[in-house]
Amino acid sequence: MSTDSVLYDHPGPRARIRNAALTVVFGVALAGLLWWIYAKFDEAGQWDGQLWKPFTEATTWTQFIGPGLLATLWAAATGMVLSLAFGIIFAVGRLSERRWISIPSGAVVEFFRAVPLLLMIFFIFYGVPFVIDGPVTAFWAVVIGLTLYNGSVLAEAFRAGIRSLPGGQAEAAYAIGMRKSQVMQLILVPQAARAMLPVIVSQLVVLLKDTALGYIVAYPELLQRGVNDLAANKGNIVAAAIVVAAIYIVINSLLTALANWLDRRSRQRGFRAQRRTATDATPVDVHTVSEPQG
Repeated sequence: MSTDSVLYDHPGPRARIRNAALTVVFGVALAGLLWWIYAKFDEAGQWDGQLWKPFTEATTWTQFIGPGLLATLWAAATGMVLSLAFGIIFAVGRLSERRWISIPSGAVVEFFRAVPLLLMIFFIFYGVPFVIDGPVTAFWAVVIGLTLYNGSVLAEAFRAGIRSLPGGQAEAAYAIGMRKSQVMQLILVPQAARAMLPVIVSQLVVLLKDTALGYIVAYPELLQRGVNDLAANKGNIVAAAIVVAAIYIVINSLLTALANWLDRRSRQRGFRAQRRTATDATPVDVHTVSEPQG
C-alpha cells in the first residue's frame, strides 16, 4: 500500500471543482486588490517618472543602496553564524543531565526570548558602555542583539529537533562506547539540524529582516541608507521603500532557495548512503545453514 493513500486523500470530482473555483475566486480577489493599490498610487502621482528618476542614477546605488545593502548583509551573516553557534550550545546545555548546566541554560534562553529585540539593541548600545567602561559600536550592538534573540529561538528549535529523534539511536551509540559529547556531535545534532531546517531557515530570514532595527542606534543598514537617507536627499520615500522591499524579497528568496537546495542534497546523500549500505550487505544463504541435529 502506498504512503500517499495513508497520509493524503486525493480529492474527488466535486472537491477538484470546488478547489478550482476557490482558486479562481481568490486569484480574482488578489488581482482586484493589486489593481486598487495601483490605482490609489496613480491618483497620488506616485508612478510619476520624476519620482523614480533617482534610481536610474549611479550615485543612488553607490552612495545609498549599495553601502546599506553591504552593511545589512555583513551584520546578518555575522549574526547568523553566531546565532547558530549560540543555539546549538544552549540546546545541548538545556538537554544536559547536570542541573547546574541545564537550569542556567534554560534561564538564559527564556530571558533573551522574552526581551524585545529593539530594547535589547538599545540597551547594548547605550547601557553596556557603563558596565564595561568603553563604547560599543553600532555594528556589534546590532549583531549581539540579533545573536541573543535569534540564538535563543534556534536553541529551542534544536532542542525540539533532538527530542523528536528516536531514543534508540542514542542508546545504540552509548552501547558501543560513545560518550555523550560524541553522540550529540556525530548523531543527534546533525539529524536535528536537517529535521528542523525549515524552522532554522525561517528564523534566519527573520534575522535578516531584523537588521532593519539597527536604525535605533544609527547603524547604516539598508533601511536607513536606502529609505531614510535616500528620501531625505534625492526623492520620494514611497518609491525608495518599494525598491528596498523588493531587494529584501530577492535576498530572502535566495536564502530560502539555498536552504531548499541544501535540504535536497542532504536527502539525496542519505538516500545514496542507504542504497550503498543495502548493496554492500551480504545476504544470508538459508540453504547453507545447517539444521540442528536431533
